[in-house]
Amino acid sequence: MKVTVGISNRHVHLTKEHLEILFGKNYQLQILHPVNQPGQYASTAQVTIETKKSKIENVRVLGPIRPYTQVEISRTDSYKLGLTPPVRDSGDVTGSAPITIIGPCGKIELEEGCILANRHIHMTPEQQKDFKFTGISKVNVKIKGEKGGTINNVYIKVDRESYYEMHLDTDDANAFLLQNGDEVEIEKEENDGK
Repeated sequence: MKVTVGISNRHVHLTKEHLEILFGKNYQLQILHPVNQPGQYASTAQVTIETKKSKIENVRVLGPIRPYTQVEISRTDSYKLGLTPPVRDSGDVTGSAPITIIGPCGKIELEEGCILANRHIHMTPEQQKDFKFTGISKVNVKIKGEKGGTINNVYIKVDRESYYEMHLDTDDANAFLLQNGDEVEIEKEENDGK
């Protein structure tokens, strides 16, 4: 079974409170362009993420606002910043790496909130049933091409508002010479009891 690839560059999700600290009272995110996941978009807002070692500027804020603030980076970014963030699902920030977010109006010093995102495939409950993924929490994905191979531990992420797509960070994509929209093959299904 095939699935298309969506590559996630470093980005930030913000709560309403943190958005207003960074960009000013009553600030509203403006859409730069939609992303494939329904209702989500890259906004025009950008921030700087910073540690004692280094900083990365022009990091995109994704909308809409979330109930948690989270910074998603790649392992390469973590070396530059001198961090060791854990690999996590989006929203699972407890015990993750500390980081500072700087906007035009203020800054936030997060004690936790920086992660490396799990590789995952988005699908709806109907697709989960139709594609026979019920009871399966992760799969392996085979990639063809000049630097082909297999990516293990790709998690299945089921939500009623989903666009069927595999999300990788830039490090994973670059390792296999993948681009947005490339098709890959779900090779082996694993039932790990979760």
